[in-house]
Amino acid sequence: MTDIRISKKERERMERILEALNKEYSEEYHCFLNYETPWQLLIATILSAQCTDNRVNIVTKDLFLKYKSLKDFAHAEQEELEKDIHSTGFYKNKSKNIIACAKQLVEKYNGEVLNDLEVLTNLPGVGRKTANVIRGNIYHEPCIVVDTHVKRISNRLGFTKEEDPVKIEFDLMCLLPKEQWILYNIQIITLGRSICMARSPKCKDCFLRNDCNFTM
Repeated sequence: MTDIRISKKERERMERILEALNKEYSEEYHCFLNYETPWQLLIATILSAQCTDNRVNIVTKDLFLKYKSLKDFAHAEQEELEKDIHSTGFYKNKSKNIIACAKQLVEKYNGEVLNDLEVLTNLPGVGRKTANVIRGNIYHEPCIVVDTHVKRISNRLGFTKEEDPVKIEFDLMCLLPKEQWILYNIQIITLGRSICMARSPKCKDCFLRNDCNFTM
């Protein structure tokens, strides 16, 4: 993990960035994936790997009508499920993990998606990112979800020098105020989709341009 001790000047810069994010994007919590139950969010998040949230929402609209419970997913035929989720990519691994994950939740936890990082990350197809999506959105547990936007922009802002998502997560947890963790996820994803894209970021239009290491 990177040494996160920072100077007073850098601390003030970080605080200005967080204040600007809160002002621009508000301090309301919302999830980009559509769901009604914790297990639906879990499955949607598994599907979101290497896939856009918009595409996942299109797929789950019909998927959750066809498979109405975790038991339905646990007893699903893999080849059929592959066809149902084909457009999300990596459909073979995703279908295999979804079925195995559903079985484990039904058999070991009575269908309940628990607020326990170790339990969640021991489920098939569930890593820290997916687990933190559940903990943050379902249980409002302060946590940081390191997706491609959070990884890219946190590096550009100078909040971390790491490339490994777990190391980035711990750097941000040490650096950012705990009450900002979930908001930071939401705000940075929004920024990454609209302004700070991977290619051709709109630096001149960015409200963080005066405090961003990428443009300074």
